[in-house]
Amino acid sequence: MTEQNHSHAKEVLSNQEGPFKDLERLVRKYACTPYLRPIADHTRRAFADAEQFIADFYSKGNAQSAPLPVILDSGCGTGESTFHLAKQFPDYPVIGIDKSAVRLNKASKNNDGPSQPLPRNAFYVRAELIDFWRLALEKVTAGQWTIPYHALYYPNPWPKQSEAGRRFHLHPIFPALLRLAHTTELRTNWEIYAQEFAQAAHILQEMPVSDCIPSSRVAMTISCEAFEPEQPITAFERKYKNARQQLWLAIVHQ
Repeated sequence: MTEQNHSHAKEVLSNQEGPFKDLERLVRKYACTPYLRPIADHTRRAFADAEQFIADFYSKGNAQSAPLPVILDSGCGTGESTFHLAKQFPDYPVIGIDKSAVRLNKASKNNDGPSQPLPRNAFYVRAELIDFWRLALEKVTAGQWTIPYHALYYPNPWPKQSEAGRRFHLHPIFPALLRLAHTTELRTNWEIYAQEFAQAAHILQEMPVSDCIPSSRVAMTISCEAFEPEQPITAFERKYKNARQQLWLAIVHQ
């Protein structure tokens, strides 16, 4: 893949010419392998803060019986996407999650997004995404939360083949990630990443019922396509659009 630079936005460089060759084996392996890494203490504290925000939101004139709807914006960066999602889903709390205190500090100061007050239904937390998702899945499984929409806008694609295991769909977290939300939407400027994500979801969907694949699983609708944002809602989206790079999205709905 050759490198081009328009408006200081570089295309993804990779030694892969197509989806990762070992994708199916890894997805099948992790579908039946519990992920047991201890959850970081700071993420537990951040999750507790998010729980409190959600409880307060629904106790202040936003009555809702369990399970409580929650929108997740994972890897929210400086929070511009969280702002827009909060406007899009005004009746639900929207939790923007990022591991970078620097980026979230910009979000709290509103330096990189719309120059308007933060919507009352938006809340930012600094946490490890993988740990936060595991805690959120416990709430979903217990019938306390439901997640209508989960945004994964422009995650790090880890484009080298040697880094493939760090991609969400090639990581042990992937089965839990797809169980979280009714709709999971991933956006990227690397076509292969979107293709792999959709292919991994198809592999999970097609696995036969077994001890690790419950008979009660919900059927998924999976799509992968190019898209052109009319109104960019992240700094990445704006940068890539200005650089005339093709953007891609993968959507899993269940």
